[in-house]
Amino acid sequence: MKMKAAYTIFILVVSLTLFDVSNAQKLSNNFYKRTCPRVEMIVKEIIQNRIRKSPSLGAKLIRMQFHDCFVRGCDASVLLDTVNNTKAEKEAVPNQSLSGFDVIDEIKTAIERACPRVVSCADIIALAARDAVSAHVNNPFYITALKQQVFRQFSFHILFLQFKKPLWDVQLGRRDGRVSLATDINGNLPGPFSNISSLIQVFNRKGLDVNDLVVLSGAHTIGDSHCAAFSRRLYNFTGKGDADPSLDQTYAETLRKQCPNPASTAITVEMDPGSSLSFDNHYYDILLQKKGLFVSDAALLTDRNSNRVVTRLQRSPSSFFSSFAKSMKKMAAIGVLTGHAGEIRQNCRVINPLK
Repeated sequence: MKMKAAYTIFILVVSLTLFDVSNAQKLSNNFYKRTCPRVEMIVKEIIQNRIRKSPSLGAKLIRMQFHDCFVRGCDASVLLDTVNNTKAEKEAVPNQSLSGFDVIDEIKTAIERACPRVVSCADIIALAARDAVSAHVNNPFYITALKQQVFRQFSFHILFLQFKKPLWDVQLGRRDGRVSLATDINGNLPGPFSNISSLIQVFNRKGLDVNDLVVLSGAHTIGDSHCAAFSRRLYNFTGKGDADPSLDQTYAETLRKQCPNPASTAITVEMDPGSSLSFDNHYYDILLQKKGLFVSDAALLTDRNSNRVVTRLQRSPSSFFSSFAKSMKKMAAIGVLTGHAGEIRQNCRVINPLK
């Protein structure tokens, strides 16, 4: 009897895996070729205009995509607003600091004018994140200006005009989910205080391996973080008023000057000090210098396999870019809805009314 039950569970797991794989295979690079041929251009133009005003947009949108795909799959459920007393995903504590929803709204409005009820919000997230991150790519022609505070706004304008090829191709054809629950966050999102075992387990449940974990952590090379996400490492790591010994102590002192105790929600610091506007492999340099901001960053050095990947990516920028492209494609295919599943939302914040 036990053998039969175990066999049934095995078949169920295999069936679900095959379902996810088959759905991912339905995505394609030319999904909207006939129904909305200008979709990628529309997204790129809006991102180009937005990033001139907000150079940190890439970090915001890539984080949004992570938080969407790791909960219920890449179905844009993170965009849905709370209805009545049932809190949506964006109301859960880890998601309360997400931003960039207004950018998705603007893109959706423009696309609906061009191609009504054709392009999903899930596909818009994937395209917007790709284009915003691509705008941060380190280019030797302007990198000197990029790292000088006075020229940052100007250099991003030059950067996007020069950038021709996106970092990765986005396969399209996702459909939008109709369910968003704050309670679904539990156990699905890796947190800043996670150790290596927890990180590997979460990623494995999503069909991602140790290599993907280290590569996708490289997204921390752009953007800022609120002090509360790491202040425990500075002031009370073991509950005895001490600092995390795995954090470079000189760097810890610098962070304490920026982040007083208790942590202020209004203060943010760079996740990749000195290089937070440039999407490059510098993140792995700071990891090896014991300057990773989060416990989850430092954790990547505590496992032999993940440590090996860190070293490889630190030595080769080209390896980082190609690896990031591959891992992003894998992540963007997690639990996608295709065919007749889900829907194409007219408004990314609310599900379509039932007919």
